[in-house]
Amino acid sequence: MPRFCANLTFLFTELPLLRRIAAARAAGFEAVEILFPYDEPAAAIAEEARLAGMPIALINTPPPNWTGGDRGFAAVPGGEERFRKDFERVLRFAKVLGPTHIHIMAGRAHGPEARATYVRNLRWAAERAPKQSLTIEPINPDDMSGYFLADFPTALDILHEVDAPNLSLQFDAYHAQQIHGDVAEMWEMCAPHTSHIQVAGVPDRNEPIAGEIDYPAFFERLDKGGYKGWVSAEYQPLGNTFDGLNWMVGQGS
Repeated sequence: MPRFCANLTFLFTELPLLRRIAAARAAGFEAVEILFPYDEPAAAIAEEARLAGMPIALINTPPPNWTGGDRGFAAVPGGEERFRKDFERVLRFAKVLGPTHIHIMAGRAHGPEARATYVRNLRWAAERAPKQSLTIEPINPDDMSGYFLADFPTALDILHEVDAPNLSLQFDAYHAQQIHGDVAEMWEMCAPHTSHIQVAGVPDRNEPIAGEIDYPAFFERLDKGGYKGWVSAEYQPLGNTFDGLNWMVGQGS
């Protein structure tokens, strides 16, 4: 059965961040991810996670200034210094939080120079933190216009070009469906390169129940394929988070 993880940037927002960790445990999740944990002391987050018995599956780069600001710098020509500075800060948080993965955000950019910048920065990051799992994630252009990494074949090509053992794919089924229209086909292509999965309903990014993706079939496919990583709920609840968790019933949590 899938091992479900709660994205606390999206879920349990009825509560302050530190209280969301215990709420996720009470709801039946087995881990949490926090996209941008930088507004709270890392030690306080780590202590709440320890008390709740909840591993931290993933955090994002970059901090700070996410609201209305940039979406990363890894692929932005001229942004190399900012990227490295932010990555060093992420590593300081990771030393305390112990996340399974760090997602490196590409940022808004386009063209061959952006790709070359992205590859160089990913290689640098992989060498800078050789024992830390790093991920990259395609994001659909409707949700994030101008984002450099906007399709899965490009992501696989870049993984092959960087060729780092600690860099892998973050497979967001919602983005895969929005970009390519066939999650099953994309998963078959991406499964060997994926270390972390995120899910949400399509097209509205609400609970993964009704919509374009047959999630029970997708979860069964993961089980049959031997996927052992986290499956993170990264969606916008239609109402109170607890009221919308029926989708997990019978799915192993």
